Amino acid sequence: MHELTLPPKPGYGRLHDLTSEQKRIILIGTYQQNKEECITLLDELEELGRTYGLETVLKLPCPIKTFDAGTFIGKGKVEEIRALVEEHKCGVVVFDDEISPQQQRNLEKLVGCSVIDRTELILGVFAQRAQTREAKIQIELASFRYQMPRLRGLWTHLHRQRSGGAGGGAVKGEGEKQIELDRRIIRHQIEKLQKELDTVGKQRGVQRRLRERTGIPTFAIIGYTNVGKSTLLKKLTDADVLVEDKLFATLDPTTRKFVLPNKQAILLTDTVGFIRKIPHQLVAAFKSTLEEAVEADILLHLIDVSNPQAEMQAEATVEVLKELGAAKHPVIAVLNKVDRLESKAMIYRMKVKYPKTVEISALNEVGLDLLMERMIREISLLRKVVHLRVPQSHYALVSETMREGKVLSCDYEENDVLLTVEIPHHLERKVAHFVV
Repeated sequence: MHELTLPPKPGYGRLHDLTSEQKRIILIGTYQQNKEECITLLDELEELGRTYGLETVLKLPCPIKTFDAGTFIGKGKVEEIRALVEEHKCGVVVFDDEISPQQQRNLEKLVGCSVIDRTELILGVFAQRAQTREAKIQIELASFRYQMPRLRGLWTHLHRQRSGGAGGGAVKGEGEKQIELDRRIIRHQIEKLQKELDTVGKQRGVQRRLRERTGIPTFAIIGYTNVGKSTLLKKLTDADVLVEDKLFATLDPTTRKFVLPNKQAILLTDTVGFIRKIPHQLVAAFKSTLEEAVEADILLHLIDVSNPQAEMQAEATVEVLKELGAAKHPVIAVLNKVDRLESKAMIYRMKVKYPKTVEISALNEVGLDLLMERMIREISLLRKVVHLRVPQSHYALVSETMREGKVLSCDYEENDVLLTVEIPHHLERKVAHFVV
């Protein structure tokens, strides 16, 4: 997208430089007490790798008492990983935990192949799947921020020059000079990308305000990655959206207009999927995209109840909503893929946790009528019935109220219009002076 001569990648090449033979990977997770959770997160990491096109040959949950400052894990475990890399002919070792730049460099030297962490893999998947200008800017911005502290290891091929100048001090070598140059280049790129993102954000804000003026209720489909959000949008609206059994199939929000059975028009938005241990760089970079969820009137929290980790995935989504300040929005918990369940135990647990639930199978179009009934009910809770006496001199307000609200009765008395009308919340302040 942007023409820029960037620093060379760290030793052994990075994800986008891998040959087909190097795409065999070993996954490393660590735990102090909860081995089961570690294994679950490694399974998710394997899915991320598969989405990118990598083949997992081994998943290694490692018990750990203290973390090593130099290599994150102990020397004995490092030696074991080196042997496994040679035995399985792997090109990459992926850590489920975030490792420091120094640990990354040390590990690459010791195990003899590329070493990356969960953050770098997620950035790779996002970069591969971004389609719109906004998503590409966000990914590039997050990647530069991730790369900045990792520059020191990128120029070890340049020898360190020292000479005795005036005062006998050492001058910086080529590597040090290049690192400073790279930092300036990346800072400049970050500033440039941030300005572009701010411009796109303003355009999105204008579009959002135009939608608000129409008074059409907005719904955002939110949830963990790969729970069926795009499938639901497609089934309800016939939207031409990508549906894939891969993590982060959707990165760009898609909004479609849809008419409910009671003739109520709504706007329905599919949002980027959430994930546990999401890199902080991406939370910041994707905030403007996730604002679609924050600004919606009602949230459809889609949960894949056929997944053994459904509870943890739902909790992770709720945590991200809290970060975004959207935790108090009206939420319908949509329990998806119920047709794959042999037992209803998970459904019962979800109903205890989430008061407003609907059971569906988006793929097989089961329960969509019940979902739409619940959506109609939630919209009615967004509206308020008011009795108004409005002078005909304010007929523009009468027209707006009749256009955006649902008129229950209308009469005329002398120079006033008497209205009983169900209005959306955003009109309450406008008509407050005329409420009887």
